[in-house]
Amino acid sequence: MKEQFEPITLTKNEELSRFELQYEGHTAFIEYKETSRNYALVHTESPEELAGTGAASALVEKTLQFIADAGKTVSPYCPFVYAFIKKHPEWKKIVSTHFPGYEEL
Repeated sequence: MKEQFEPITLTKNEELSRFELQYEGHTAFIEYKETSRNYALVHTESPEELAGTGAASALVEKTLQFIADAGKTVSPYCPFVYAFIKKHPEWKKIVSTHFPGYEEL
């Protein structure tokens, strides 16, 4: 994660079922579906103004850390999140073994 994102707090917006990261007046977010043991991450969106800043990757990393800290597993249905985990295999430990693409990670 780029240094400028480390102090930024991840927000869990339960009303909209998404994790949010505010940066330079813009909001990047990951939509989720939550069960008692798992978060299914279904869609990531980052404003064009944040393209190339690393905001989306920071959002994913902070979200995965939140899920790990909560003691839950993740199902990365969002292609961006899936690609992030594939690139950073240390996060596979929190991926649900029931997730269809688990073996390919």
